[in-house]
Amino acid sequence: MGSYWLEEEAPAVPATRLRGEPEVVVVGGGVTGCSCALTLAAAGVRVRLLEARAIASGASGRNGGFALRGGAMPYDAARRELGAGLARHYWELTEQALARLAALAGDAFVQTGSLRLAADEGEREALRAEYDALIAEGFAAEWVDELPAPLDGLFHGAVVHPTDGSLRPARWVRRLAVLAADAGAEVREHERARSLESLGGAQVVVATDGYTGGLIPFLDKRVRPTRGQVLVTEPLVKMLYPRPHYARHGFDYWQQLPDGRLVIGGQRDASLDTEWTAAEETTPAIQERIEALVEALVGVRPGVTHRWAGVWGVSPDGRPLVGRVPALDGVWVAAGYSGHGNVIGFLAGDLVARAILGEGPPEPALFDPARLA
Repeated sequence: MGSYWLEEEAPAVPATRLRGEPEVVVVGGGVTGCSCALTLAAAGVRVRLLEARAIASGASGRNGGFALRGGAMPYDAARRELGAGLARHYWELTEQALARLAALAGDAFVQTGSLRLAADEGEREALRAEYDALIAEGFAAEWVDELPAPLDGLFHGAVVHPTDGSLRPARWVRRLAVLAADAGAEVREHERARSLESLGGAQVVVATDGYTGGLIPFLDKRVRPTRGQVLVTEPLVKMLYPRPHYARHGFDYWQQLPDGRLVIGGQRDASLDTEWTAAEETTPAIQERIEALVEALVGVRPGVTHRWAGVWGVSPDGRPLVGRVPALDGVWVAAGYSGHGNVIGFLAGDLVARAILGEGPPEPALFDPARLA
């Protein structure tokens, strides 16, 4: 039982072939690599994308299907750490990326909003502080005191983020790859980048997030592979959760698809030592914990049709690494999304492409890998 998202038939990616050698080689065929290739190709750059397996076969096809604004840290914490101006800019960038995603994704994205739940009084206070900071800055958010059953017996209030949505991630990224190829990018699936030297004299963008693969020791030391486990139930009789829900600071997350299936993941904190890994395997202990959460949310344990694991990258400060790799001429990175790759990964691919194009986007203070050198 693999990823539900990856079962869908993939569209054929146009077999574009470059005239001459590539000017930029992008390593990684997930959302970041495809986003980067699209921006570069649309600007007339000869770009080749290499994917070791198939498009969206990594975290881009193995996540919970959430498209969320913002970063891994709460907005009030971002204001304290980055300052009000940079924090606001960060959140605005993700909202702009969400809007662009919605324009390109077609039926792979539905703007449902998301519901972030407080599992205890401490989390309620944290959510309220973030809500107050968002409202003070003019960002859309709604506070919820009265939750419907069965959430009312499990949680202590919530925040609605109206700009968020539900994403069919593999469908979206496969479409993004087609858009990149249509713009002129050469997309090569089942071709692994063995080393930087093997890629020739072109500029290189490493867009692999948690699948660091040993290409860049700097990246291997600063982006920690992290496993997330997910399962999908058989269709439920009643529609209970038609938008992304998440709780316990993101350790639990779920949504219900239009056909009634529940997509649910998390419980990584039940065995953190084993989940700091790049292995794409489920484990009985965490799958059992997820099934127990299903029972709490639904009242029964429905049949499970799919189980899978995906790997994302966590950075030391929760912010992505987007830009030039220190001490490596012509090598760029976009990785380390700390569990928010569906939107931030899409944004990061575009940002690194624009930097290569010489547009000089004003984000280095936020995402420059040199901050971690």
